[in-house]
This record gives sequence, C-alpha cells and structure tokens, in this order.
Amino acid sequence: MSDLIPKHGGYRKLKSFQVAQLVYDITVRFCDRYIGRRSRTHDQMVQAARSGVQNIAEGSQASATSKKTELKLTQVARASLEELKLDYEDFLRQRGLVQWERAHPLRQELIDRRCQTADEVAAWVVEVAKKSGHCGQNGQCGQNLENPPLSTGSTESTRSTRSTLSTLSTLSTTTYPELSANATLVLLTVACSLLDRQVERLAQDFEKEGGFTERLYKVRTAKRRSAP
Repeated sequence: MSDLIPKHGGYRKLKSFQVAQLVYDITVRFCDRYIGRRSRTHDQMVQAARSGVQNIAEGSQASATSKKTELKLTQVARASLEELKLDYEDFLRQRGLVQWERAHPLRQELIDRRCQTADEVAAWVVEVAKKSGHCGQNGQCGQNLENPPLSTGSTESTRSTRSTLSTLSTLSTTTYPELSANATLVLLTVACSLLDRQVERLAQDFEKEGGFTERLYKVRTAKRRSAP
C-alpha cells in the first residue's frame, strides 16, 4: 500500500502551517482588541486567518489520494492569507498609520526573532515600543497585544499620572495597533512566500509523478504482471 498511498498529513511540520497558525492566533487577539466584535471585518479577518490554517491541513491530509486537491487547497490557503494582508493594510491606511516599507529594519528584526507564539510577538512589540520611547514615565508598556496597561502607580503626582495616562492612551490608540498590524503583515509575507514555494513544488511533483489515478494504474499493472 505504500506505493499507492504515500505518506501524508504531516502538515504540523510544515513551516507554512506553523507561521499561518501563528498569524491566526495573533489575528484573533488583534481583532478582539482593535476591531469591533460586531463588525463584519472582525469576523472576516478571523475567518480568513483560520482558512489559511485549515486549508493547509486539509490539503496535506487529502494528498493521500489526490495531489490535485492538495494543490487546490494549498492555493486556497494562499488566497485567504492574501485577503487577510489587504485587511491589515486597510486597517493602517484608514487610520492614518504607517505601513512599513520593504526595507524597514524592524521587518528583518522580527523575522530574525523567530517567534513561535503570539505572546512572543507581543513581547517583541512591547520591546520595540520601549526602544522607540513610547512608554510611560515609569517605563511601563503594554504586556501583550490584547491588554496594555491603563493606569500607573498611586505614588506618582497627579500631573505625572496624567502625562503617563496620555502616553498610554497614545500607545493604545496608535503605537500598539501600528506595530501589531505591521508585525502581522511581516509574518503574513513570510507565510505567503512559503506557500508560493509550496504550491510551485506541488505543481512540479504533480507534473512529474502524476496523482492517485496514475499510481493506481501502476500498482494494478504491476500486480497483473506478477500474477502467476
């Protein structure tokens, strides 16, 4: 049966799946924090992120009997993530926030960090905010993408507290959304690039080896020839 049904379903080891899943986790947090829960965009972004993950997995599993289906579903995953990229770009543009250019140094910095979880990406966002001087006077920044701090210690003066709260308000309304959206766009670019290469490889394999029908024919032919 190994000649007829090849190894399949190993999608969890695919780098494209891992990055797409990370994007999905971040998108759920991002939308809950910055997009109204009743907004249609909220649901569309989360579903597009989920579609990217699910179709990679489904395609990998379907490869057992249909390389054509695997290729199609992998391309669907790629298209879903492209849709999600546009949503993040729209988020930045419509709010007058800056979208990083391709040569922006923070893009490569995030890629080199090789974050595995949404919390690690959140920690990186906080770190960048600190380096950029966007934290409160006591050095506090948001602890993650979902829940930046809203107050400071009670020992500060009223004036200092107001200043810090104003800074934290800026963090919540501009800095964190801008950094978070751009960080996700970087990860989406990585995921899409990986999927482009994956689709190209699948197409080449299908062209060279064919699909289940071709394997079935070869197995049946070999079986008849070996029969006494």
